[in-house]
Amino acid sequence: MICPACKSNMIVVEYKRIELDFCPKCRGVWFDAGELDIMLKSSGLDGVSADNPGSLPSAVTTERVRKCPICRQGMSKKNIGENPPVMIDVCRRGDGMFFDGGELQQLVAQLPVGEPGKSGGQNPVMEFLGEVFQKQ
Repeated sequence: MICPACKSNMIVVEYKRIELDFCPKCRGVWFDAGELDIMLKSSGLDGVSADNPGSLPSAVTTERVRKCPICRQGMSKKNIGENPPVMIDVCRRGDGMFFDGGELQQLVAQLPVGEPGKSGGQNPVMEFLGEVFQKQ
């Protein structure tokens, strides 16, 4: 898959049987439709949902439109999360969503912390991201 941000080849990283497309050059992450929701639920965050990203509020930006790596159509800029909202690129056809380097970590940092006593009380998704998508 070609990265929508920097046009480099992305690599596949597997997490709990979910294949994520990761760009080693710009650190962007592509989630196929439903994968982010599956990852959050498999990590014990059942109350958090990323289902139906097309319904997220539109972001106001001058950033150029990126093409979906699946359908090659222009994606929408959407805000997800709060304090601050994170701007992501969402396929208009519903093929998936793209997080620029660091944006996924910003969103996951807003999620509830895991249970105390388990993994030091740290969010399991954040632990995974720290291992796989660590800063170079």
